[in-house]
Amino acid sequence: MNKFEQLGLNEQLLKAIHDMGFESPSEVQEKAIPVLLSQETDIVALAQTGTGKTAAFGFPMIQKIDTKSKTTQGLILSPTRELCLQIAHELKQYSKYYPSLNVTAIYGGASIIEQANQVKRGSQIVVATPGRMKDMISRKMVNISKIQYCVLDEADEMLNMGFYEDIKDILSHTPKEKSTWLFSATMPKEVSNIAKKFMNQPHEITVGTKNSASENVQHEYYVVGGRDRYLALKRLADTNPDIFSVIFCRTKRDTQKVAEKLIEDGYNAGALHGDLSQNQRDMVMKSFRNKQIQMLVATDVAARGIDVDDITHVINYQLPDEIETYTHRSGRTGRAGKSGISMVIITKSELRKISAIERIIKQKFDAKKIPSADEICEIQLYHLASKIKNTEVNKEVETYLPAIEDVLEGIDREELIKKMVSVEFGRFAEYYKKAGDINVSNNGRSEDFSSEGKVRYFINVGSRDGYDWMVLKDFLKEQLGLGKDDVFKVDVKESFSFFNTDATHTENVLATFSEFKLDDRFINVEVSKNAHENRNRGDRSGKRSRKGGRDFNKGKDRNFKPKSHRGKGKPKKRF
Repeated sequence: MNKFEQLGLNEQLLKAIHDMGFESPSEVQEKAIPVLLSQETDIVALAQTGTGKTAAFGFPMIQKIDTKSKTTQGLILSPTRELCLQIAHELKQYSKYYPSLNVTAIYGGASIIEQANQVKRGSQIVVATPGRMKDMISRKMVNISKIQYCVLDEADEMLNMGFYEDIKDILSHTPKEKSTWLFSATMPKEVSNIAKKFMNQPHEITVGTKNSASENVQHEYYVVGGRDRYLALKRLADTNPDIFSVIFCRTKRDTQKVAEKLIEDGYNAGALHGDLSQNQRDMVMKSFRNKQIQMLVATDVAARGIDVDDITHVINYQLPDEIETYTHRSGRTGRAGKSGISMVIITKSELRKISAIERIIKQKFDAKKIPSADEICEIQLYHLASKIKNTEVNKEVETYLPAIEDVLEGIDREELIKKMVSVEFGRFAEYYKKAGDINVSNNGRSEDFSSEGKVRYFINVGSRDGYDWMVLKDFLKEQLGLGKDDVFKVDVKESFSFFNTDATHTENVLATFSEFKLDDRFINVEVSKNAHENRNRGDRSGKRSRKGGRDFNKGKDRNFKPKSHRGKGKPKKRF
């Protein structure tokens, strides 16, 4: 018996779960599904975005629906049309072995007549945005007087968007004896008031701590001048060549402006905001899911429909007005058991907001510096060398090799490598040649920005080998015998990484990895040669490892994997 069977799900759902490749339920699913299947009860479930909430309420609702009846029995309210469409799509996947079950999405920006006709033909489950649902009720296009189950998904976000009166009006057209299931990432007073007003002794489920952020997300902030935000954004992107990110701006205007500047500067970027048509939004999201867009610039409202598990970074180009919104933003990464990084670009006057967020999410931020020109060029050079090494040779090239060899005759191997790398690398070197330091002193916080007494290392493993910042940090701590805070600033790239320790640990680090092999592969660690990072290191700053310097992915085994060590309502709280 698999873990989903133990929750009490029937055969049709289990077959669909197997088809989708789900192996084990998430924590919110384990806690919510048995309760919702065995009882007719109201429920309040607090869980972060990306923890499987749709399945937590979707599976029980599908199993309880009477497919022989064409009456609308389930209503799911969600804040945005993107999320509405996403939920409807997932429910259709879950119910693929229920041929008589129909799910209809009701949202603005599409034909209201066509949506009404779909419901009239018989939709047992309706997924809707509050505005469109209220409109259809007032026009008598939909009847929800006999629903048995009502879900308020992303309840905190719906209230944050000013849907309190709409929700109240919609619920007034539903029967009192229904079961109401409220799912939310945070529990501000407005959500608590909804629960008290419209629910009867709800069963409470909390995954993690109330209003806390995911433990899989590392939180960082960078202090720059107000005019340097965009320069900081570019440097963070250049320091992470394989970035797959969502960048948050406060306004639609800023969102469009930042996206256009990124595209103009040669980045694979796109904008997602409310001024786009539904077709434009769909095209942007399709490109993002296919990773044709690496940097998606979005407003908070538009981003509610983003459901992509592989996002590596969330970048707060501007902080939100409400503290709780940060939790939603950072929840875009670190999903489905993976780790992620949430970066905040702030000015000196905004430092107090970091402390306020820390109190809410119950996690500390790392104070970090915008990378220097030397650091960026170093990382780009490693990335390029690794990319060349791992590129599969196109056999058609062999036809042209004799002529190419004639052109390159007389150039020795070392000179040829330099020339090949320079062709691609020259763009970064030229751009950053005269780039200055854009960091602002971090007065008022206890963290120390200086690199004095700290050493930065290069290690020839990365995300391609199955590492993320958490797994690599645990691996290093275990091998070096160091404590929780002794390994820090772990930055994982595709085929290499960097990490820091205090200078007192340098001898231990280099000695441990001098002849280190894992699964018949040499793990090469050495002191990074970046001048900014290596000052005050004494005579070790120029030494190479005993394996003869940087050897990109030496003896790399593509099957190599690391040993994992973890398996408008009332006024809002403002900064």
